Amino acid sequence: MIEWIWPWIVLLLPLPALVRKLSPAASSSEPALRAPFYDDWRELSESQGGTTIRQGLLPGATLWLVWGLLLVAAARPIWIGEAIELPNNGRDLMLAVDISGSMRIEDMQVGQHIIPRVEAVRQLGGSFIERRLGDRLGLILFGSKAYVQSPLSFDTATVKGFLTEAQIGFAGQETAIGDAIGLAVKRLRERPAESRVLILLTDGQDTASNVKPIDAARLAAKLNIKIYTIGIGADEMTVPGMFGSSFGSRKVNPSADLDEEGLQKIASLTGGQYFRARNPQELANIYGLLDTLEPVEQDAEMYRPRQSLSYLPLLLALGLSFLLAVRQCWISR
Repeated sequence: MIEWIWPWIVLLLPLPALVRKLSPAASSSEPALRAPFYDDWRELSESQGGTTIRQGLLPGATLWLVWGLLLVAAARPIWIGEAIELPNNGRDLMLAVDISGSMRIEDMQVGQHIIPRVEAVRQLGGSFIERRLGDRLGLILFGSKAYVQSPLSFDTATVKGFLTEAQIGFAGQETAIGDAIGLAVKRLRERPAESRVLILLTDGQDTASNVKPIDAARLAAKLNIKIYTIGIGADEMTVPGMFGSSFGSRKVNPSADLDEEGLQKIASLTGGQYFRARNPQELANIYGLLDTLEPVEQDAEMYRPRQSLSYLPLLLALGLSFLLAVRQCWISR
């Protein structure tokens, strides 16, 4: 279906003829332009006789056609495709992922290999995002600062790509949990109250926020935004001894800085839940539990793809103008 934005513009079609007819005649008999070769030009025209008239018919009609095509383009024709119904039974999920310096710690065991925390989050988080059919998904990355990497969108493939490409240090080395929650609240508060969900994943405690995490959580609770918090990091890892051997090795807790109490309080204040992921398998299980969140019915949204067609008459008018110019050059020769 074609729709015209300004169809009334075609009423200007007779404008050139009206201007020519209604323009006052020259009041002076003096020539407007001195042309020493005018007599030669007149003799040449008289010798050609009716040929000049016949040659003037085609360019005149072509000029009118060019004028009409320009008016058609100015009327802004738009092709409107068939209606597409967008998913209407999803949630608005905002993911806030910690990419501070501590996320590079290698304490996530996959088989016989130990991988950094951020790598486990990328892999398992990507699978979680892929399963979010019908949900609007957004991504916040935070370190010393928090920023929106992807706004709420049905384009889960793009959100997954942004998470996969996230690198340690992009947002600084510290941890701004409170700012991340505040930024998520700003993005979610305009959405339906029943579908506001934030999933926050971190391995530390707040060290850089302008807003205290508990204050941000209280604001989220007032706006009916539910927050699920995930604390990631192993409880124990072995630090090699001299020259990488077992001699002098010791066991340490790499998650000593994890503020579990704070994360539990944030989740409790907002009606969410706190999860502990000590290894990739536990993280995968947590994502599985989050999959069981009940979808919320939302108003159906219809989308019709629109494509401007103004370029077609413009191209045709340009082509005709070019042909007229070539023809005139040929006649002049």
